[in-house]
Amino acid sequence: MNLLAIAGALLIGLSLGLLGSGGSILTVPVLVYVLGQDEKLAIAGSLGIVAAISSLGAIPYARRREVSWRSLLLFGLPGIAGTWSGAFLSRYVSGSFQLLLFACVMLIAAWFMLRPERQLVATPAPRRPHWIALDGLVVGLITGLVGVGGGFLIVPALVLLGGLPMRIAVGTSLLLIALKSAAGFVQYLAQLAAAGRSIDWQVFAVFTAVGALGSLLGERLGGRLPQALLRRLFGALLVAVAAFMLWRQLAG
Repeated sequence: MNLLAIAGALLIGLSLGLLGSGGSILTVPVLVYVLGQDEKLAIAGSLGIVAAISSLGAIPYARRREVSWRSLLLFGLPGIAGTWSGAFLSRYVSGSFQLLLFACVMLIAAWFMLRPERQLVATPAPRRPHWIALDGLVVGLITGLVGVGGGFLIVPALVLLGGLPMRIAVGTSLLLIALKSAAGFVQYLAQLAAAGRSIDWQVFAVFTAVGALGSLLGERLGGRLPQALLRRLFGALLVAVAAFMLWRQLAG
């Protein structure tokens, strides 16, 4: 395990703690390009790592009652079903295709991060349960297929469709990411076991421990740092990493 990988794990946790999203968007590239894992193992490991980090990161929000349990139910159940389905479908596509799709999802995430902040903090809309559930299903499919937690889609949905304040949306997002990622992780473990393979549990443990520390640090810093600036910086990072991934996949 090199220092660059550990720094990546810390950044993954910071992103989840600060923004309630972005963890798995960074986990897969770190596992593939820094640690040299193949695509299937990286996506499987990413889901497990992000599930563990998100669960731990959500604890302070839950203790402060900054979690909407109603939204968790509306978004979570379809999300788990979607994630399980996406992970099941992943056996029929190549790892290379998954990484190409992953890079495209990163660009969508960057758009969400770079768009004007006023679009995210607008006056909350009336609650629309069916739209929240549909969004949960779609995000779940993406989670299972390419290994992203989908926080960049969950947080805006909870704010704009669910009418939640930003802090509660972040806390709820972390629990949703944990539930969906865990569902996908279980499906991927079954697929790997059937093929006689397994994830690197040492990497899993180190990433989870370092990422959890980063998440708790990010949660403490969240109220002190300008969210708009953080989102723009993270969006720019996503564009750069997505461009690198597209170049590597298309050139290869």
